[in-house]
Amino acid sequence: MNKSTLREAILAQLRAELALQVGAAQSARDEAISEESRAASKYDTHGQEAAYLAEGQAKLAAEIDVGLALYAALPLPEFGPDAVIALGALVELSARGRSAWYFLGPRAGGLELRIDDREILVLTPQSPLGRQLLGKRVGDLVQMAGRGGAVTAQKIVSVS
Repeated sequence: MNKSTLREAILAQLRAELALQVGAAQSARDEAISEESRAASKYDTHGQEAAYLAEGQAKLAAEIDVGLALYAALPLPEFGPDAVIALGALVELSARGRSAWYFLGPRAGGLELRIDDREILVLTPQSPLGRQLLGKRVGDLVQMAGRGGAVTAQKIVSVS
């Protein structure tokens, strides 16, 4: 799989999310400063609530913007068969005959992508699985919590 294609898919999804958040922040800001949001009494907090919402959405938009910058500058190294997993690695894990694909990125953990008929989940080094993967190699095992608290061992099958 071409990791440049993967990066472009991540960037496209982040750009779409950024546009959505910027629009939502602008709408909340407009509502906060509209004449209709002026407090009718000391107990009327509609305008204040809209201002808090706008601030939160603006902060989220700023975080997404940082993620965009980090992914745009992220080196995409090729990992050989004996390479140690690091940021920018595409990792395949396998257990009980089922494979799962993960991309170790700087932000946007939890982002799910479908590329070349593969489901890929973006992990960050701060996530439990991301922390476990850092420094591992093909053939090593990682522990994953499953349903009902069951822990399963996943084998690292490939790193690219």
